[in-house]
Amino acid sequence: MRGLFDLDKKKERIALLKDLQNNEDFWNDIEKATKINKELYTLESTVDDYEGMLKEIEDDLEILPLIDETEQKELEKTIDELEKKYTSLELSSLLNGEYDSNSCYLEIHPGAGGTEACDWANMLYRMYTMFCEKNDYTYKIIDMQKGEEAGLKSVTILISGYYPYGYFKGENGVHRLVRISPFDSNARRHTSFASVSVTPEIDDKIEIDIKESDLKIDVYHSSGAGGQSVNTSNSAVRITHLPTKIVVTCQIERSQQQNKEIAMQMLKSKLYALEKAKKDAEKDSLKGNSVDINFGSQIRNYVLEPYKLIKDVRTGYETSNTAKVLDGDILSFMESYLKNK
Repeated sequence: MRGLFDLDKKKERIALLKDLQNNEDFWNDIEKATKINKELYTLESTVDDYEGMLKEIEDDLEILPLIDETEQKELEKTIDELEKKYTSLELSSLLNGEYDSNSCYLEIHPGAGGTEACDWANMLYRMYTMFCEKNDYTYKIIDMQKGEEAGLKSVTILISGYYPYGYFKGENGVHRLVRISPFDSNARRHTSFASVSVTPEIDDKIEIDIKESDLKIDVYHSSGAGGQSVNTSNSAVRITHLPTKIVVTCQIERSQQQNKEIAMQMLKSKLYALEKAKKDAEKDSLKGNSVDINFGSQIRNYVLEPYKLIKDVRTGYETSNTAKVLDGDILSFMESYLKNK
């Protein structure tokens, strides 16, 4: 059976993974074995759900000519549940990209506009972290630079969980906010922009040729909450890859060496994804940092004044429940992007 779910291909992959599990040296590489087990569990769950749904449909079709009006209402409820199952399976079938199951780095950078744009970057950071907390994703702050008056100059988080890159890759691009500014004493309407860059985390065992002469490494004081928690040593690390102009920073660890290792891993992930994207002619979707942060380049509009509406310009999906979205309810936007793709 081929088509949307490509069931035959999934079953072939399941058989291959089970053969790998039976190798006597399977557990010699714990990390690899864990990934195989995770993939196998996901594939088997998808196949079982799909075949179970087909069986349920066949059973319902058999009894359809025999049911009365009361039983028909029960059958309608069953059909509604089957539609939900189908939608869930449909989304699973769309998460088949090479990197979709990988953890991902999500970066937020404000556009021009000073405090206003920095505050918008902070609102987006809150939205994504609340989504993670509500949907069993974990995140780790890799780097955070606070704005001079409010908000964030930049933030990078590492997101892990169920197909993180697969779901978050649709957030890649410029986000535009229209609202009455809380920083304007005249209560005027302001437009702010912020860019979101999403890059898959690449296996650190993959060899990437990075020349020392191509790197500019800066160290500086990590920003802290103050008091005893502030780090007074130059432990934060910023690495600039001169040929590509890619910049990565890390200040989460108290050790400069640890921050450098994490920053290098981020750089490797970005370089590998960029090179692979070039070969696959998908550079813009993976690099995520080549768009202008201004009018006309946004992927999503968040309008809070003079009316309330959040609309994705790529898919047309929209909602007037702006508060709910900004509190992390963005799954519908992610799903509409996947279906549109």
